[in-house]
Amino acid sequence: MDDEERLADPEETPVEQELERTLRPRSLAAFVGQPVLREQLQIFIEAAISRGEPLDHVLLAGPPGLGKTTLANIIAQEMRVNIVITSGPALERKADMAAILTGLQEGDVLFIDEIHRLNRSIEEILYPAMEDFKIDIVIGQGPSARTVRLPLERFTLIGATTRSGLITTPLRDRFGFSHRLDYYSAADLGRIVARSADILGVAIDEEGTRELAFRSRGTPRIANRLLRRVRDYAQVRHEGRITGAIALEALRLFEVDDEGLDRVDREILNLILHKFDGGPVGLSTLAVAIGEEADTIEDVYEPFLLQRGFLMRTPRGRVLTRLGYEHCGVVPPAAAQPAPSQTLFD
Repeated sequence: MDDEERLADPEETPVEQELERTLRPRSLAAFVGQPVLREQLQIFIEAAISRGEPLDHVLLAGPPGLGKTTLANIIAQEMRVNIVITSGPALERKADMAAILTGLQEGDVLFIDEIHRLNRSIEEILYPAMEDFKIDIVIGQGPSARTVRLPLERFTLIGATTRSGLITTPLRDRFGFSHRLDYYSAADLGRIVARSADILGVAIDEEGTRELAFRSRGTPRIANRLLRRVRDYAQVRHEGRITGAIALEALRLFEVDDEGLDRVDREILNLILHKFDGGPVGLSTLAVAIGEEADTIEDVYEPFLLQRGFLMRTPRGRVLTRLGYEHCGVVPPAAAQPAPSQTLFD
């Protein structure tokens, strides 16, 4: 599961999901991008190892596909401990959480993806577990029920979330370290594409690498996914080598435009433009009109459209910006034009 992955991509087969795991780096030295986070984690890990203690609890936030699950596995690898992976929606009963916690060994890493989706009863079990490494178990029912506090081995909880604002304050405050992952630069994505191509045995030139990196939406998972699809295209339609021209041909076939927008991205922009006169339009209305879940639009599609400046959130709803109109091939109205600069003497 990734998260950072919205669990697993429904369009990927089990073979592709296994391949995605093999493309992931296994050490901080091999991890590309997020330089500040890498340096901070390196210091925390070395300090914890030198003291012979488990790493403090870690909260990783950010859009899907940026490497939260990969970093959790790297932390466990660097600390030389086991990792137990689960997700917020999968933990429905207190007994499930208790069984996982009591099964952890000294120093183990417990990784909870989409931790903001934990229900409150499960969350309450985590409070004493994270702070005191103890868990409260209720034995019996009714008037004869009593609470027994069981000790736990010291462990590290790593939480990953795409919606950090939905994490309750008591849970957030119990993490000793939190960091939000940023979108990757085209240069870092180019290094990721080159590394993945080498692992897959794909011949790709500098132009081909650049085209894929630029259209990967700042997201390593998307870069690897596009590489696999373009590899297939080059193998079937050409001689297997990916050049800049071949990459462009393949990306046009797969409906990825020059800005990295896919079919759904363009559908969102065109829907706001043609059916709602450029906005504002509410998220729920937009979700019904496009046939997608509101959470999917908000977590998967909107962040990139906002980052690229095509869309703007307002109190009344989503509105196209000047760049959004221009990307749709329409002259923006005066209201969407940037305000002229003014001075004190205007």
